[in-house]
Amino acid sequence: MTSLSFLLIKDLATLKMGSDKEPGGLLDTINMAKMRTILIHTYPYPHEHSRHAIIAVGIGCLFFISSDNMYTLVQKLDNNIKWWSMYACLLGVFYFFSSPFLGKTIKPSYSNFSRWYIAWILVAAVYHLPSFQSMGVDLRMNLSLFLTIYISSIFVLLVFHLVFLGLWYVGLVSRVAGRRPAILTIVQNCAVLSVACCVFYSHCGNQALNEKRLGRRDSGLFSLWKKGEPSILLSKFLRMYELKDEICKSWFAPVGSAGDYPLLSKWVIYGEFSCSGPCESSDEISPIYSLWATFIGLYMANYVVERSTGWALTHPLSVEKTEKLKNKQMKPNFLDMVPWYSGTSADLFKTVFDLLVSVTVFVGRFDMRMMQAAMSRVHEGEKEDFLYDHLSDKDELWFDFMADTGDGGNSSYSVARLLAQPSLNALNDDSVQQLPRGDLLLIGGDLAYPNPSAFNYEKRFFRPFEYALQPPPCYKDVHIAVDKPELPSSVSHLKQYDGPQCFVIPGNHDWFDGLQTFMRYICHKSWLGGWLMPQKKSYFALQLPKGWWVFGLDLALHCDIDIYQFKFFTELIKEKVKENDSVIIMTHEPNWILDWYWDSITGKNVSHLVKDHLKGRCKLRMAGDLHHYMRHSCIPSENPDSIQHLLVNGGGGAFLHPTHVFSNFDKAYGTSYEMKAAYPEVEDSSRIALGNILKFRKKNWQFDFIGGFIYFVLTFSMFPQCNLGHILQKDDTFSGHVRSFFSTVWDAFMYMIGQSYVSSVGALLLLVAAISFVPSKVSQKRKVVIGVVHVLAHLSAALILMLLMELGVELCVQHNLLATSGYHTLYEWYRTVESEHFPDPKGLRTRIEQWTFGLYPACIKYLMSAFDVPEVMAVTRSNICKNGMISLSRGGATIYYASVFLYFWVLSTPVVSLVFGSYLYICINWLHLHFDEAFSSLRIANYKSFTRFHIKEDGDIEIFTLAVDKVPKEWKVDPEWDNEAKQPQQASHHRKFPSKWRANAFHQDPVNTVRIVDHFVIQQTNRLQVAEVNGSLTM
Repeated sequence: MTSLSFLLIKDLATLKMGSDKEPGGLLDTINMAKMRTILIHTYPYPHEHSRHAIIAVGIGCLFFISSDNMYTLVQKLDNNIKWWSMYACLLGVFYFFSSPFLGKTIKPSYSNFSRWYIAWILVAAVYHLPSFQSMGVDLRMNLSLFLTIYISSIFVLLVFHLVFLGLWYVGLVSRVAGRRPAILTIVQNCAVLSVACCVFYSHCGNQALNEKRLGRRDSGLFSLWKKGEPSILLSKFLRMYELKDEICKSWFAPVGSAGDYPLLSKWVIYGEFSCSGPCESSDEISPIYSLWATFIGLYMANYVVERSTGWALTHPLSVEKTEKLKNKQMKPNFLDMVPWYSGTSADLFKTVFDLLVSVTVFVGRFDMRMMQAAMSRVHEGEKEDFLYDHLSDKDELWFDFMADTGDGGNSSYSVARLLAQPSLNALNDDSVQQLPRGDLLLIGGDLAYPNPSAFNYEKRFFRPFEYALQPPPCYKDVHIAVDKPELPSSVSHLKQYDGPQCFVIPGNHDWFDGLQTFMRYICHKSWLGGWLMPQKKSYFALQLPKGWWVFGLDLALHCDIDIYQFKFFTELIKEKVKENDSVIIMTHEPNWILDWYWDSITGKNVSHLVKDHLKGRCKLRMAGDLHHYMRHSCIPSENPDSIQHLLVNGGGGAFLHPTHVFSNFDKAYGTSYEMKAAYPEVEDSSRIALGNILKFRKKNWQFDFIGGFIYFVLTFSMFPQCNLGHILQKDDTFSGHVRSFFSTVWDAFMYMIGQSYVSSVGALLLLVAAISFVPSKVSQKRKVVIGVVHVLAHLSAALILMLLMELGVELCVQHNLLATSGYHTLYEWYRTVESEHFPDPKGLRTRIEQWTFGLYPACIKYLMSAFDVPEVMAVTRSNICKNGMISLSRGGATIYYASVFLYFWVLSTPVVSLVFGSYLYICINWLHLHFDEAFSSLRIANYKSFTRFHIKEDGDIEIFTLAVDKVPKEWKVDPEWDNEAKQPQQASHHRKFPSKWRANAFHQDPVNTVRIVDHFVIQQTNRLQVAEVNGSLTM
């Protein structure tokens, strides 16, 4: 393809330079390592044709500008300050539009689409401005040449591929050739090929040489390398124009006269002949045509050889570089954080649909918890299905709690990697504390985002845990466990199993499909990575050593337990839980803090269970749902039945939630509480919210599809603005221009309210949506005020952008830069100069037009019109302003508004994200609203945490919360894991290095950065004494 030509040129130059040296054998000029790589290379060929070609083309453009036009550009800058200002504005707008995509590729290929889209409409706008023309650069020729070559290339390559597929069909080429070519590859290569030809034309033109061709050894650029002439080399290097001319004559001279190739004389385009005075017509083949034919031939040759033999004509990387590339590509296939503001995600629309169905159909009508209770009664195993006491005989026990995993792969794996380590050396202030791995893992719900599909469970939840701690060799992902627990063959009873175990409760996201996926993947599978899952139902009770219990409650979608679940736990308390036992209640949602925030009362059955049945034996309530860590401890009072600690830890992998919004929480269940720990700290949380202003669009580029469409609807009825002369009056002052501008904005606003239909309806719908978007935490009156201010900010921004765009078009029209002739201005101009610059005395173009029944020139004509969006927009706008909107047909109106939308979308998308991000920042930091919306937009993978418990031999429970401030984004295979000796049937929890991946940078790995952010102790006795341990409570 295209990069091959540049590599061939480079190799030819090397051979030419070497030919002036002392003669040597042919083998001396061949890099044998390179040849050996080409012949026996067993690694995939890294095809990077377009990237190499674009680099070469870019260098060529810089060379062209520096050689001819830099002096002229500086000289004429003062005369074109107005237009250069417009250039700066255009480039600034287009930069802000493209900024989220710089330096990375986003899937789906919206990033690549945005680059081509921006290049198209930016060039289409810039070439109408006069500054390039004043420097002697006529972009019209380059653009028209580009589009002509582009259409020709696509036409030729499509015919080639059809012929090649036909040969494959009849069996004349190998079976490999039957694979269809990628259309996008053809389009991209044609675009790069066309750009290369245009750059060549800008360098050397299409002129035939009016002199005898110079000899290869003693002429052209290679004469610069003659020995003993350093002064000539320096002088020619400084004279850039002469150097460029030497390159054109020596390297890119025409291939010869058409008379040298009689068979081709009717199938070529000829070069432009330049001479002083009358001269004969040129018989030289066009160098542009020669270059184009060379590129097309190389593409065809590469394609035929590659599809027929599996080889490629491009130069492969060396073995060493390929090994590095191979190691670099060995990365975990983690998914990104969920784009909650995506306008294109089918997953999010499915989430909304599933939520509506679950709320209206399942909850209260068909409840999976009711079905579980019924099935347990049928099998006469009610207690056995929900109660697990196999850990109660241990002398001590370590166990972990985490919640809200299954979002971004990097964050979820970071937590899973920490949970899987045999021990952790965690930094605790100035000391290091070693904490062994938990024998039990409790997960507090929300296992996958945004909905509980099989794909999300497998990729977002199971995959990180399987990488962190591999499942046993007997594990099969398609296996369904029908008789749990399914233990390894060497273990006969659950009490004998020495590996880590896992118990899970569902969260609200797990209930979006009525708990179907949770039942399939949790209750009917036996392994989460290397953690055994004995659990059979969605709620459970665990009897732990030293009189400790864990109640795992399933709150479903209405934040409370059902009556069958309530009945099970009350009977369990009556029959099994002793008076001096202590209970930890695990739920998904922290009712205590959410009820305070929303000023509501939920979980009445849970409160009844705690107050009237446990009667002070509940020492700790822990939950997830909020993706941060906070602990509130009760202030000593006369109420002995109060819950001593309220712990929220939802830092298992999902996006971060703020802590400063909940910092004023101080009372629950009639007891006063004080905040003992928060992670991230309140001040840091408030600072993080600032990212909504600066990073909203970068984090949520899919919001473009929503925001750009909304702004276009808001201004649809105001296009075009025909009376703008008063704003552009030359004799007015700057303040007068500003007054006229905002007066016109106000007039447009009044027109929208009084006379428009589309824009007024769009504004009304936006107002309803904005008011509904405000959380119900505030009064209805405040909701209306906040919604109106929000909509006015968007409407003002949209109207200002509309007027700025109309002023730009009007300015170009007044200076005769737009709307000068008609829709096909570029094509008509090109046809007038085509025969002069690209002679066709043999009538090749006429024959092609006849053979294609006029389709070929028609494609070029309408492609040029479609490319020249500003001209189409300006011509239609002028017709509307003269004859009214009624003069347009439906097709004409569609074309006009489509051309307006193409530019207005680029202007509006950065602004709508800025306005909406500012709204979220103000609400979260000043009004403490939108804690979910304002932080889900940031998609922060950092600040992850989990809690590790230690039931000691004396019955006290010591609690550590471990956290990682920064989550790695780049991973590599852990060499210690890879090199550790593996036994065929060895369980992964017996390995010293159980996790497959570690961070690329040693100092960023979670194992090396984990620290303790909270530490406290709860005593076993029910007579609690409050003390301070390292700045935290002991009870």
